[in-house]
Amino acid sequence: MTTLSEPQPKQHDEADTRLRVVLMLEIQDGAQQRFLDVYEQLRHQVASVPGHVSDQLCQSINDPRQWLITSEWKDQETFLEWVDSPAHREMVKPMHGCVSDNFRSLRYAVLRETSAAGSTGTRAPMEVPPGLPRTTPAGHVGPPRVDPGPDGVVRHALTFTVKPGSEPEVARILSGYASPRAEVDEHTRLRRTSLFMLGNRVVRAVEVIGNLSDALRHVAMQPEVRAVEEALNPHLEESRQLGDPQAARAFFARAALPARHQAIASSPASARLHRHAVLYPVRPDRGQEVAELLAEHDNLATADPTGPVAAATVFHREDVVVRLVDLRVSAEADPAAALGVADDRQAAVLAGLLDLGPQGDLRTAAGLGAFLAARAMNPVTDRSSADPINN
Repeated sequence: MTTLSEPQPKQHDEADTRLRVVLMLEIQDGAQQRFLDVYEQLRHQVASVPGHVSDQLCQSINDPRQWLITSEWKDQETFLEWVDSPAHREMVKPMHGCVSDNFRSLRYAVLRETSAAGSTGTRAPMEVPPGLPRTTPAGHVGPPRVDPGPDGVVRHALTFTVKPGSEPEVARILSGYASPRAEVDEHTRLRRTSLFMLGNRVVRAVEVIGNLSDALRHVAMQPEVRAVEEALNPHLEESRQLGDPQAARAFFARAALPARHQAIASSPASARLHRHAVLYPVRPDRGQEVAELLAEHDNLATADPTGPVAAATVFHREDVVVRLVDLRVSAEADPAAALGVADDRQAAVLAGLLDLGPQGDLRTAAGLGAFLAARAMNPVTDRSSADPINN
């Protein structure tokens, strides 16, 4: 890891394979000395790992809570072999109690290096793949950075699948717990949680005023929520270890279903709204197009202050697309609005992106009704801090 010897000129092969790892950390309040003690132990252990070259520990001069650990490795392979090993997971466990969930791990190939001894490094840069998404920074771990919607509310969703046959028991578990306290701190509050199921897929949509990461961390710490999550574990298709903070963060990162578009009508709702969720049967690799088409519809639909759509959020990750919509009428009364279909043109385009089967037709009232009946998600629970009836 770090060394106390005098610096020597660096000698590298012409084909430089070194890897620079940057770990950006936020240390919890009151945990700074404990973090330093843990790091002092870890740095000597890491120094003995094959392929490790050096590292540095840095603290922000602007915000003392922000820290940076940079390390250099012989090559990517040796680093990945170590970071994916059980030995690494055991080694870093003592640090979990010091560091907040808001951290990032970034990895870079060393291309050039300049020092007093001269310039080294001949590695060519990698080409940027076309269409590389920039919504979440590379290496980000934990909840994505989400911008508030037009009404100042942050919306996010989680999705996961349960073992076929366990759906009734899962619905019972998810609907039977007491609501956690809505107030997180003076800046953050849980506004609403809506949970839906279709088949063996579960979608949990949350609305937060303030900081999403703080709200999710607050919810995860509540005893009633922890009990629910533990009860769910045997029924999940993908196993998870909530007792291991690193494994838990990885699971929830994979389960994240970000809000790609939010549209809110300018006129306030004069009556109780009907909340619905639709899970779209997306053809392979067409999820982005479906999300964009629905967003286009929702921009126009919410521009009409007298229209049926009061608010809509499109959640999207890969080929999982869910549209959560608040309607002024029931979905059955206006299936086109519930599904995000404005006219025959949009119906035809959307149909080409979805797997509707040979009988599917979004251009007719019967076809829209059949599609809604098949793809509308079943509400499990809907809890709002602003509405005591739902708590």
